Amino acid sequence: MIKDFADLGLVKLQQGRKESWFIPTIADNCGFVVVETNFRMYAYSTSKLHCEILRLFSKIEYQLPNLIVGAITKESLYNAFENGITAEQQNAHPRVADRIPSVLENVCDQIRLWESDLNRVEMTPGHYYDEFPSRDVFEAACDYARDRSGLLWEDSKKMRLVVNSEIHMHMREFLRGQNK
Repeated sequence: MIKDFADLGLVKLQQGRKESWFIPTIADNCGFVVVETNFRMYAYSTSKLHCEILRLFSKIEYQLPNLIVGAITKESLYNAFENGITAEQQNAHPRVADRIPSVLENVCDQIRLWESDLNRVEMTPGHYYDEFPSRDVFEAACDYARDRSGLLWEDSKKMRLVVNSEIHMHMREFLRGQNK
């Protein structure tokens, strides 16, 4: 069992000539964090700084003199992502980087998924065009927008398109010239 504790970094094994002994690694008041598969977190620390760091990406439920209990929630992680903390930074604490596993795989995966949710949709202001007088005008408008890197979406069957707001005024002038 002591070997398992050593693998987790909780103790350091020392070998002598005739006997071996262990030294607790958490006696330096740095503490450690345990995260369960249900995202419940227990941080053994007396440091106010550690508590404030944990508040950046978790919801603290209560705090005892040497124990901080909380939970990693979607909302608390969104707050962390908004503050510029990435999923990889949350999963790569320097004191646990050499331990395997440092954070449970399902927890890491879920944190990455929640981060990817924020990056899944990108909003771009655009203008919608439909009711083209002919297919030739529609195709010319698509080519015009595509040449200027402003075509966001097109539906060839129904002759509809969306262009970036930056080229909207140029597109209007182009279409006025086509209708003459």
